[in-house]
Amino acid sequence: MLFNSLTFLIFLIVVVAVYYSPIPWRGKKLHLLVSSYLFYAAWNPPFVILIWISTVIDWFAAKGLARCEGRRTRLLLLLASLCTNLGLLGFFKYGGFLLDNFIVFAGWLGIHYEPLPLDIVLPVGISFYTFQTLSYTIDVFRRKLSPSNSFLDFALFVTFFPQLVAGPIVRAAVFLPQLLEQKRATGSEFGWGACLLTIGLFEKVVLADSFMAPVADSAYGAALQVGFADAWVGTLAFSAQIFFDFAGYSTCAIGVAMLMGFSLPDNFRFPYAAIGFSDFWRRWHISLSSWLRDYLYIPLGGNRRGTVRTYVNLMTTMLLGGLWHGASWRFVTWGALHGLYLGVERWLGSVFKESQWTKKLLARIGLGCFTYLLVCITWVFFRAQSFSDAFMILQAMVGLRPDAFDVGTLNTAIVAAVTLGMLSGHWYLRGRTLESVWERVAPIGRAVILAVMLTAIVLSPGQDRAFIYFQF
Repeated sequence: MLFNSLTFLIFLIVVVAVYYSPIPWRGKKLHLLVSSYLFYAAWNPPFVILIWISTVIDWFAAKGLARCEGRRTRLLLLLASLCTNLGLLGFFKYGGFLLDNFIVFAGWLGIHYEPLPLDIVLPVGISFYTFQTLSYTIDVFRRKLSPSNSFLDFALFVTFFPQLVAGPIVRAAVFLPQLLEQKRATGSEFGWGACLLTIGLFEKVVLADSFMAPVADSAYGAALQVGFADAWVGTLAFSAQIFFDFAGYSTCAIGVAMLMGFSLPDNFRFPYAAIGFSDFWRRWHISLSSWLRDYLYIPLGGNRRGTVRTYVNLMTTMLLGGLWHGASWRFVTWGALHGLYLGVERWLGSVFKESQWTKKLLARIGLGCFTYLLVCITWVFFRAQSFSDAFMILQAMVGLRPDAFDVGTLNTAIVAAVTLGMLSGHWYLRGRTLESVWERVAPIGRAVILAVMLTAIVLSPGQDRAFIYFQF
């Protein structure tokens, strides 16, 4: 069930109406839980069973971790949770990838192996809810969190429908306390939630799907023929598409949750105004980057075990972060590039320290633009369908391929306008919040902006595209 569909709009109206009906708080939570299962089952009903398995295993594992004192027993309980969750994730997401690479490796050894195709269907959102429920068990194991006393509350934490399939990845310490007392949105919260839902849909339906996606698709679909200018146009289009698509989903999720009085963490803070790559990952997919930091980078030793180990930990974290995004060496390469960027940035910082000139506005803007340029290069591997396509696009971006394809003057102008508007908006909002800026707009101005967005959403001729991160 897509946020950008009439089905979801009807679903949401019914869910909110029942939620605000005069039923007890426990009944409302049960209603949200059942609604969340229905929301997920709209894609593939049997895959709800996978969520049930993760929920039950982690519920009992956390209870056991809280009761047991012996380290061996506690490690076994944690291992049961890790093996169950990562086992399911590994089979459904990486089973085919591992089999394909095993076949290639066997071929290098002179062994001809042709297994039957696995034909595994990837459950939507499995990476998100797996990381979410794992964080709960790990926090209980570390004694940073007490296990929930309510199975209903825990099950709702795992499956809360606004962020179930594409985040933000919510921590139990943030969400479970919100279930202790009845939540009800104030008038201002309900209005702001509706605004966020509208803004998110506008980002997805109009900016990502109608304006940017067709240009990115055409350029990357003609990788063999695309030249210098159009390779950059297509890549800039994808950089905008993936931001508006993913940030649009997160904005919708936060808005929908707020309609019922729940608070979800920000997942994007205007990342294309980042100055450097550490700053970028503090602004892009914040819930994943903070998860990788807290549950992978720091446990590996972080920056506490010497210079070489720090760089190894950085690269390992980003390689696994890339693999989290997809079962393909292209995503691993994408992660490796970000690991390389972070490593080089850290080294430069240790050599030159922070100088006065980096504090000047023009210098900061220049560094920000350079950061965005290098991020765009990584997006080539994220968007291309194969390594050969990615390398042809990169060759074109440095002028090494003939220009035999034209995305069109109008498309180029649209991409230029949207990209310039996006970057300007990110820099203006870099140290602000969207809500604080919105509050300074006069009521009549807000009404006009929302009316224009809603009209554009309704009239948008774009395809009903799924959100890009559903595949992860």
